[in-house]
Amino acid sequence: MLLLAVEFLAVAAGSHLALKLATPLLYGRSVPLLLSETLLATAVLLSGMIAVGLYDTRQREQFSGIAFRIATAFLLSTAALWVIYQVYSNNLWDLRRHLVFAASAFSILVLTRILFYRFVDGRVLLRRTLVLGTGKRASHIDRLRRKADKRGFQLVGYVAPRSCEAIHVDTAKIVNTGKGFCDFSLANEVDEIVIAVDDRRQKLPIDELLDCRMSGIEITDAIDFFERERALIHLDLVQPGWLMHAEGFRRNLLRDLAKRSFDILVSSTLLLFSSPISLLTALAIYLEDRGKGSIFYRQERIGLNGVPFQVIKFRSMRPDAEADGQARWAQKEDPRVTRVGAFIRKYRIDEIPQFWNVLRGDMSLVGPRPERPQFVEHLIGVNPLYRERHRVKPGLTGWAQLSYPYGSSDEDAMQKLQYDLYYIKNSSLFFDLLILMQTVEVVLFRKGAR
Repeated sequence: MLLLAVEFLAVAAGSHLALKLATPLLYGRSVPLLLSETLLATAVLLSGMIAVGLYDTRQREQFSGIAFRIATAFLLSTAALWVIYQVYSNNLWDLRRHLVFAASAFSILVLTRILFYRFVDGRVLLRRTLVLGTGKRASHIDRLRRKADKRGFQLVGYVAPRSCEAIHVDTAKIVNTGKGFCDFSLANEVDEIVIAVDDRRQKLPIDELLDCRMSGIEITDAIDFFERERALIHLDLVQPGWLMHAEGFRRNLLRDLAKRSFDILVSSTLLLFSSPISLLTALAIYLEDRGKGSIFYRQERIGLNGVPFQVIKFRSMRPDAEADGQARWAQKEDPRVTRVGAFIRKYRIDEIPQFWNVLRGDMSLVGPRPERPQFVEHLIGVNPLYRERHRVKPGLTGWAQLSYPYGSSDEDAMQKLQYDLYYIKNSSLFFDLLILMQTVEVVLFRKGAR
């Protein structure tokens, strides 16, 4: 978020100055230039960059991959700006101005990123974290620390609790605070203490923790720490009763009304604009099977509050894909998928008819993906928290789909559940918009499709 804010200010200010200087040269005279126009162009450009994953901290591509994403973002933003100015008939922003904006914005973005990662995005921004615990709960943090991805914390060490606890962390990182727990934390410039003891029934050093808290050190539970660092609810850390006391999971009638209105507006618009693609897809499916199979595929899925509904998709498998009546996960290189089906799955075209489900109210644009009744019943048996996914409407796209690749096992389903719970807990219109923008990356770069 810091990089996004820095780049927005830099691009807006720099490109506005470049346009002011270039305008007399382009037109031979002074032409009015509104700051609001530059701000709009900057906002659209950075939205395109969000959509192609350029602000995703998990992204680890080489320069060629990043350059392709930047080029894609510029193309998307150019198309969006063209539509905006066609609708509002503003003739001030023409091709020459846009070329100046694009050239200056690109130069500023490259320079800003070089300076940001060289002088800012280092240890200065990392929270110095001390973990109270050395057992299994603390070991999850230990594994998180060892991952190659950048994280927002720098581990100071692990502190063994007063009770005897098995050691599951790197022993080299266990520290001895002596008698002064708070003094040790202050001396080592600790910003945050994470409570990660296995047995919460044992007595915690409440007085020392209170001293730390009153000295300005943040005290965080392990599950909240993971929620912040990885944007998920870690199932291994969830304790009985946590759902009752956790922040979030709130219903808001005004937000629900706004979300439903947005769903209707967007789904009806996309149904209209995607109709040529839908007609071509229907024709391709018909010709491939010579009319032997149906064009659309209806299947029962579980929706809001566990109520089943019929999801609609373009058929991408053979008509006899499940002739034995046995429900199966889609697999990589699934032999049941037709040639046309492989293509439309690759680009998510098979899901276009689901806009009807959104329009009807069966689904939302954003939410946990709906599953078949057989899978739902089985997965609730694996973890009862799976039924909590049905507290909200299922969606065409969701946080789990952006955060975890396609999976076809119980373990994959549980991994995705962690992200679904995070979405439900932190649901908001802004979060929905962010997910929709990032979904563009999934479609363009074909992530997770099977």
